[in-house]
Order: sequence, then structure tokens, then C-alpha cells
Amino acid sequence: MWWDAAAQADRRGDAFWLTPGSGWEPPIDVLETAAGLLVVVALPGVRPGDMEIIVGNGEISVGGTRRWPTDGPVRVHRVELPHGHFGRRVPLPQGRYQLAGREHVDGCLMLTLRRLD
Repeated sequence: MWWDAAAQADRRGDAFWLTPGSGWEPPIDVLETAAGLLVVVALPGVRPGDMEIIVGNGEISVGGTRRWPTDGPVRVHRVELPHGHFGRRVPLPQGRYQLAGREHVDGCLMLTLRRLD
């Protein structure tokens, strides 16, 4: 059966196996370094322009969209990677932090937060 569930889910902004608007949450590691924090967010296939990062009020928020790798109709045999809108908010260790660096390495978003205290 040919259908375009992937494209429909992307247009709606949600993964087709989730209720509309519920989204998904990527896993996050928060590691403390001598200079501040290293935050690693697993986001394979997410383009840098499709995400937003906010640091403040004692937390970090990462949100955006993981798009399907094709625009046309597809025949789905298995879908395990989440697609559509995602968002994750986690508390940071006590202190004030500023986003100092951002890079994509091996399918992960690597955020460097400088300690301001």
C-alpha cells in the first residue's frame, strides 16, 4: 500500500503515531566541566536551522522539528525514529550560564555553556 503518511505528519508537525501536538523528547546529557557545562542532545537527522535553544531561568530548552528524509509518497516498512516537533526542557545545576558554543557532532547537538558565577 502506497501512502504519504510521512509527508502528512511533517505538514501537521507531529509524528503520525503520536496524538497531534504531543511531540517527542530527545535524550539529553548534562555534564559539568571546569568552565561550565556540556549539554549533549541526541538529534540525528535534525538540521541546525530546524531547532531553537533557550538558556535561562535555571534551565535549558531545546525544540524544533525532525523532518522526514523524503518529500514524496513512501511505503513505510518500519518507523522507529521519531519525526515532527520535539521539545525538551531540563533544569541546570545551580548557577548562571550562558550559551558559549554550539556544534553538531555524530548526530548530536553539543552545547557549551559558560558559567557566569
